[in-house]
Amino acid sequence: MTLFSEFGLAEPILKALASEGYEKPTPIQAQSIPYVLEGRDLCGIAQTGTGKTAAFALPILHRLETNRRPPIRKGCRTLVLSPTRELSGQIADSFRAYGRNLRLSVSVVFGGVNIGKQERELVNGVDVLVATPGRLLDLIDRNSLSLRDVEILVLDEADQMLDLGFIHALKRIVKLLPRERQSLFFSATMPKSISSLADEYLRNNPAKVAVTPVATTAERVEQSVIFVQTNQKSPLLEAVLRDDTIDRVLVFSRTKHGADKIVRYLEKVGISAAAIHGNKSQPQRERALSAFRAGTCRVLVATDIAARGIDVEGVTHVVNYDLPNVPESYVHRIGRTARAGATGVAISFCNDEERAYLKDIEKLTRLKVPVMPLPSDLPAPVPASELRREQPQRGRPAPHARGNQGHGAPRQAEPNAENGPKRRRRRGGQKPNGQKPGGQQTQTQGHKPAQHHGAPRRSEGRGDGAQVAWLDKGPRRG
Repeated sequence: MTLFSEFGLAEPILKALASEGYEKPTPIQAQSIPYVLEGRDLCGIAQTGTGKTAAFALPILHRLETNRRPPIRKGCRTLVLSPTRELSGQIADSFRAYGRNLRLSVSVVFGGVNIGKQERELVNGVDVLVATPGRLLDLIDRNSLSLRDVEILVLDEADQMLDLGFIHALKRIVKLLPRERQSLFFSATMPKSISSLADEYLRNNPAKVAVTPVATTAERVEQSVIFVQTNQKSPLLEAVLRDDTIDRVLVFSRTKHGADKIVRYLEKVGISAAAIHGNKSQPQRERALSAFRAGTCRVLVATDIAARGIDVEGVTHVVNYDLPNVPESYVHRIGRTARAGATGVAISFCNDEERAYLKDIEKLTRLKVPVMPLPSDLPAPVPASELRREQPQRGRPAPHARGNQGHGAPRQAEPNAENGPKRRRRRGGQKPNGQKPGGQQTQTQGHKPAQHHGAPRRSEGRGDGAQVAWLDKGPRRG
């Protein structure tokens, strides 16, 4: 297949593609669309930025259009599950864009916003529902949604869904679906967990397509690593960002607290930046993303969870301020640049404790990341005392000051409390075993104090003025 017109898609869909300027499918689209149009189950493996959304959205819209029938009350014909709010919104936007000439309804539901409005949108049923698992189950529990009429299930970013601990939610959701349905799984990597899930849920003559080797990194991304002490990371980041050839940069932090701390440091040295993570409210996240897309904010600092849904054209550089402790996350991170045929640069900061993570990344990607020297003229670091949060104004409640919190944001688990399993933080001395009279607490047996946010920790397959001439490798502005 060389053109979208050769797939036999409905004419209104082809008109929408033409208006978007799309004529030729990407490899994942060319391989997936025929299978989906045949009604077969599918497991698609492709990196981010390769056009996976259109690979399932286009044939789904064609099926809904050519087999028109009204959705049942409080029901949906197609259910698309994704791990984050941002990704859910982008998927829904894609369905609306490709189906602009069709009389089909598309809704998106996720946490962080009022559930009442979402309930009202579902009263008469919708053709396509895009959802995060947590909010979907909330609506089901409130008897505001039924899945008994779902014809097509799409699980997008399946590997990330499992990394976030959504497996129990997924199993519960699947039990509520009709046995006779079409199921489509899309993932950037193919670990054993995804393979097992596909074997369990893909039953209708399933096909598998993979357009790139598993866990390979984007070929157009020029990668490098700089070995640096932890206390030099912020001055190094400042030096990197002083290079005005960097047009739009995405910085990755392992923790939410770390992301906020990076933003405070950059603002202190006169570099505008914004953070996006699970402790930010939905309006805050949307404002940060809008500013980043518009170019009014050049630097966006994010955690892995929040960044999975970021699809912004023109990201010239990705900086791994903290290396991920899950090597697959590295692939997802650097895939945020070099999108839509562009080139990009990925720079990783690695301290002594993160060298093991670097080895895991190189083993997974089968690539030795080139080492760049640490600049000798790093800016002097800003004293920690100057980076403390400002005291709240008199008459206003003080924001919660625990280390992993944002600026007064409610505490929640990183996988967005509305999206994923709520995990209770164990505290040393919780009742009944560790409680002392008078409210004092002691450390219970087997409970270790939380690590400092900057210290990497291994987990069982989970993750969280000087110009530098050698950085001039990315696309220039203009």
